[in-house]
Amino acid sequence: MIRWKKELAIFVAIFLFLALGMHFKEWTSHPLHQIEALPESPLGPWHPLYITFGVYLVVLIIRLAFAGLRKIFTKG
Repeated sequence: MIRWKKELAIFVAIFLFLALGMHFKEWTSHPLHQIEALPESPLGPWHPLYITFGVYLVVLIIRLAFAGLRKIFTKG
């Protein structure tokens, strides 16, 4: 799998996890209404992507830190 495809898959997984975690009842009962209501959201219509990107950056930093630590401890 090409690296960008892996990162995109991680981003989409985080997006779905957050969307279902925050609005599970709405997504299971009336998902189209949930999408149609985005423009009227108090957080703005793009808030799912902003929040997902923020969480993705946190996850990326943690992944890079663990990769760096693994590299340090396996060299010696």
